[in-house]
Amino acid sequence: MIVAGDQQLLKQINRMALVRQLCSEPGLSRAALAETVGLTKSTVSLLVRELMDEGWLTETELRATGALGRRATPLQLDGSRLALLGADLGIDTARIVATNLLGEVLEERVLPYQDGADATACIAAVGEVLVELSRAGGALAGRTMLGAGIGLHGVVDDATGVLHYAPHLGWRNVDVGSQLRAQFDGTPLAGLPLFIQNEANVAALAELEFAGQSGADPLIYLSIGYGVGAGIIVNGRLMTGQFGFAGEVGHTILQQGGPPCSCGRRGCADALIGLQALVDEVYGKAGVSPAQADRLFEQSAAGEATAARAVEAAGRNLGVLLNNLWVAFDPMCIVLGGAALRLGGRLIEPARRVLDDYASATLLPAPAIRTPHFGLNAIAIGGCAIVRHYLMRPFVAQETARRSPAKSSALAAELATSSWAWS
Repeated sequence: MIVAGDQQLLKQINRMALVRQLCSEPGLSRAALAETVGLTKSTVSLLVRELMDEGWLTETELRATGALGRRATPLQLDGSRLALLGADLGIDTARIVATNLLGEVLEERVLPYQDGADATACIAAVGEVLVELSRAGGALAGRTMLGAGIGLHGVVDDATGVLHYAPHLGWRNVDVGSQLRAQFDGTPLAGLPLFIQNEANVAALAELEFAGQSGADPLIYLSIGYGVGAGIIVNGRLMTGQFGFAGEVGHTILQQGGPPCSCGRRGCADALIGLQALVDEVYGKAGVSPAQADRLFEQSAAGEATAARAVEAAGRNLGVLLNNLWVAFDPMCIVLGGAALRLGGRLIEPARRVLDDYASATLLPAPAIRTPHFGLNAIAIGGCAIVRHYLMRPFVAQETARRSPAKSSALAAELATSSWAWS
């Protein structure tokens, strides 16, 4: 749906076009910006002045060009006056960070849950820390908050802020957005943008917005935790699908007639690669827990035979999934993230070998495979990244907001009551 006649939206699109251009090419002058984005020099000068006053942009030292006349003044993003907030509502612990516009971490908190099954209490605890950071001094003193982004380990309707199902937490149909907005009333966060999204999606946006790499689009962030999910970036945009549920690759079939999956089918990626499946295979179906996962990591590192065989097999199946993602999306880069990365090369190297075998057969170079730039904070920093991403793309943000809540909620309700276990 195209909205015509909204002059404020048009102005904001033009403003953010300048900011995005300086993200990819810091140091451009006003004249160079005008030429690059196709706006008049007077319009660019006016918009740049506004963006500098608001803390988005700053000038650097004058640059000699050798040409006659006034020297060009380079512009770049200002990392000193604005702040973004992000949170990762993990399985047993939440991680909350504040970054500047460049993704540099200014403050971080780690918050163990008192009771991970109590969704309301966990969300409230995270909200308290977000409010605390919005009022903090130190590195955040004097900064203007732009908004907050939340990464959730489950099926998220990004248009409504509802978490429909988080299988490893047992949360169903939790309105995370409404709960946090109510908690933000009367605080510096009241009325600011709040974005709720699946954890793999926000982690993918962290790589897009803050990793500083060019030539990595399309990009896929493959999250391997208790289950498997993916965040997919195409043409600088997050691919969320019609209802916001794209990227749930944990239920693509890798092995016909393979081990049963919690979704009711057999041979899914979740049942062959996820930590839940690995722990079940090595220790029996006693249910995965942080302690059981730690035990698997330790025994695999020590070369214990059963654990080593299970991880090797999971790695080979991961290679099949990587090949399928390569064929489907032709990405420049696939980033492997999630808790399973603690298995290190014991998981990743078998996957690389399988992918390289497929690549050799096609005589085509496989996409680059790497780990996240942001370690344990990948999802929390992704929460900050989603704020910057949508603020710099105001029309895309409006498209998301206009997605039909009725259709989205109806489909999500059907999914949440099925046996499908999402990552």
